[in-house]
Amino acid sequence: MKKPVAIDKADIKAFLGAGSRFEGKLSFDEMVRLDGVFAGEINSSDTLVVGETAEIEGTIQVGALILSGRFTGDIKASATVELRAPAQVTGTIETPSLRIDEKVIFNGEIKMSGTNSAASDIKSTKDKKKQ
Repeated sequence: MKKPVAIDKADIKAFLGAGSRFEGKLSFDEMVRLDGVFAGEINSSDTLVVGETAEIEGTIQVGALILSGRFTGDIKASATVELRAPAQVTGTIETPSLRIDEKVIFNGEIKMSGTNSAASDIKSTKDKKKQ
């Protein structure tokens, strides 16, 4: 999976523009940008960029997500999630790395992958020292 960096238009391989509507299942191998309306399931190991005019409802499972639009549903990213203003998100986010800009509206649950096991390791180490 490619690490998200400064996004150059040349890096984007597919684009759903503002005013477009799509319903169903979307899978891709390289960076994709959505600025339209999408309902359904999105799967990729690469980066999904969601523009300010986008409205998405469903499930997103990607390597990295950069979201500036509206989203309702579940997000699972293996690398990182960036919520950029004026994003509005309702749902669950599961990722090892999360960045939320000021003025982003988020209502939901955040699950930080890997933090539970680290907390368990710390607790079990403390328990062993007590014995």
